[in-house]
Amino acid sequence: MNMFEGRSTAAAGEVSHGGFSPKARMIAPACDGGQGTAGTFVSREFSVEEVSSPVRLTISALGLYRAFINGKRVGNDLLTPGWTCYDDRIAFQSYDVSGLLQEGENRIEIWLGDGWYRSQILWASNPIFNCWGDRIAAIAELSTEDGSLLATDETWRSGFTPVVRSGIYYGEDFDARIVPEDSAGVEVLEFDKTLLVPHEVEPVKELTPFSPKDSWTEDDGRQVFDFGQNAAAYIRICVKGRAGASVRVEHSEVLGPDRFFDNRNYRSARAELIYTLKGDGEEIHAPLFSFMGFRYARVTLPDGVELVSIQSVPISSVPVQAGGFTSGVPAVNRLVENSIWSQRSNFIEIPTDCPQRDERLGWTGDAQVFAGTACWFADSQRFLTKYLRDVMHDQRPNGAVPHFSPDPTRLHPIDARGDWAGSTGWGDAIVIIPWQVYLHYGDDAVLRECFPAMQRWLDYLWGISDGPVIRPPAVWGEHGFTFGDWLQPVGDNRKPRPTIADDCAATLYHFISTDLASRIAGIIGDEAAASRLAARAEQIRTAFRHEFFSPSGRIAHNDQTSWALAFLYGLVPSEYAEAAKSYFRRVVEETDGVIGTGFIGTPALLPALTELGMLDLAEKIFLNRKVPGWLYQVERGATSIWERWDAMAEDGSIYDPDMNSYNHYAYGAVCQWLFEYVAGIKPVASAPGFREIDLDPAILPQLSPVSAWHDTRLGRVEAGWSLEGNSATYRVVLPEGATGRIAATDARKNLSIDGQAVPGGESARLSAGEHIIRFTI
Repeated sequence: MNMFEGRSTAAAGEVSHGGFSPKARMIAPACDGGQGTAGTFVSREFSVEEVSSPVRLTISALGLYRAFINGKRVGNDLLTPGWTCYDDRIAFQSYDVSGLLQEGENRIEIWLGDGWYRSQILWASNPIFNCWGDRIAAIAELSTEDGSLLATDETWRSGFTPVVRSGIYYGEDFDARIVPEDSAGVEVLEFDKTLLVPHEVEPVKELTPFSPKDSWTEDDGRQVFDFGQNAAAYIRICVKGRAGASVRVEHSEVLGPDRFFDNRNYRSARAELIYTLKGDGEEIHAPLFSFMGFRYARVTLPDGVELVSIQSVPISSVPVQAGGFTSGVPAVNRLVENSIWSQRSNFIEIPTDCPQRDERLGWTGDAQVFAGTACWFADSQRFLTKYLRDVMHDQRPNGAVPHFSPDPTRLHPIDARGDWAGSTGWGDAIVIIPWQVYLHYGDDAVLRECFPAMQRWLDYLWGISDGPVIRPPAVWGEHGFTFGDWLQPVGDNRKPRPTIADDCAATLYHFISTDLASRIAGIIGDEAAASRLAARAEQIRTAFRHEFFSPSGRIAHNDQTSWALAFLYGLVPSEYAEAAKSYFRRVVEETDGVIGTGFIGTPALLPALTELGMLDLAEKIFLNRKVPGWLYQVERGATSIWERWDAMAEDGSIYDPDMNSYNHYAYGAVCQWLFEYVAGIKPVASAPGFREIDLDPAILPQLSPVSAWHDTRLGRVEAGWSLEGNSATYRVVLPEGATGRIAATDARKNLSIDGQAVPGGESARLSAGEHIIRFTI
């Protein structure tokens, strides 16, 4: 029986592109005033004879949407339909709405917001509005297994929502006195439904809210609340008072000296919530179409308004933790938590650099250095694969990979700085991220999907200087420009420490990606490409030696980043190995334990020192509590990872608020080292997805006891060790389908597994289950 009076049912299976039948159209509210104006909705009243079978709402939008049936919200996903390169793909969602329908009259409303689609993108000096279009609109369809029952078309109506204005950077203004009423019609837009794809990632969800840890009142009467955690979130308030009174909520990540509320680092992002009361008892509100990055909220209450309660509600696309690490050092454990929170905060539809200021972009460099860590802390397979599709769409015809994706500058070029694409270390995301996804999840589909883009990127790199050594221009935005080792610290400016030069950094990454792509080609069965790329990698290796090594074995710039990357990726000639180790040790010792690397060098530094057996230096640098260093941030009260090593001075003052984020995951990439080297759980490329694990713990005495866990596709892996004197006890738990391998080495003597001795120089294979391993260091 047809549930909807007056509407014909589509034939079973009658579906067009994007999961919608031909009758579903993209409709825009006729009353919409454009970007930055009052929020609008589209609506339809319909009649149901009986609710006798499951009914699904399939829905998407240009902009953001939130749907209601009979005044009740559809689903609990946030920021739908999500963020993609909208000229390539737009996600749609599908919900079972049977429980929201009633026999007789029904009403559906789809509220719309500007979202990423047309609100401000980029910073104040180059703001882009209406990036992907200037009309917000919705497409939706109610259907059963038998076919379409109701779809968006020219018969729908439109009107204004209580959302007075919203934007990703702007925040949201909401007037609860406004009752949505149909006041205008709709316009059917020309729209290519082949753009519509099922949502490629898990939807953004709320996490457990935070209540204030502390609060105080400023001299002017404004109340400040400390929620104890910096996060991508929004405020949920409960207020009561007179109709027409407006509550203002501002946000900040940090406080200046004397608890000064300071959000100058938000730049042109207003990032505020203004709620105008209806005046009808207690009123609960949270924004619909925006979010902020903050730890602190400042609330301005007008006379006659009471704040009943307030919460910070974190949101994320990766709300479920998939791995953890603890040690005997509380500050290290807090650092791990900070990394998890920075991932949660910046994994909202795409991997962004920060969640607070007028940026929040999918920077490829940040994503590639953190990808391995991301896969340890959360199931990131779908999330990163979806992001790579955006990156590939934004890849330029000449092969240059964008600095960030989705990339608004591809559609709206910023002439002052050339094309925002092509930086080594950043564009190499197209090679490195697929590799990390493959290692962790064991599916070569991502390698096959991305390999053509990898080849175009590698050809672009070779073409920068027509050869293996890349010589980037110094002028920002010119062809081949590189960010190098972004934000690499130089120490005392009167006598700065050496830093890596752009040509060395670029050529290092040229080799890293070429060598890795040759391995990928072999895995996917393209032997011709594997051979060609392997030969090219050898050309780069030979040229690198000639260009950057002296006859004594000293690398050109003698800095921590150069040495770390060269050692970790096999670019130190064997005949120079001993001399090179001495140079590397000395350049690390000369900093007295403070780190000397930026975005691309930091993930390599501790792994390189560990593989060379310099565990004393790795331990000293990691546990250093001076700036620059990881634990300096923790001791300054950080609850997420900072963008800059020197983001805050010891007296609490903010450094350079024009470019300073306190929620940037890049330096949290050190956690990959904690899992793979300190806990000793390394996925093996020949048996990816943790089918085989290289068990090789680096015993750093001051960290004892260490414990780590990770949920793989096969089940949970656990590993941890404790140290008594020079005797280590290493406990490992492997799931069914996984095997481990551990070796008796000079650094790991008297090795026994479950009471059985392993001869020196030999290795042993571990099956699924729990194992107790003992050795001396």
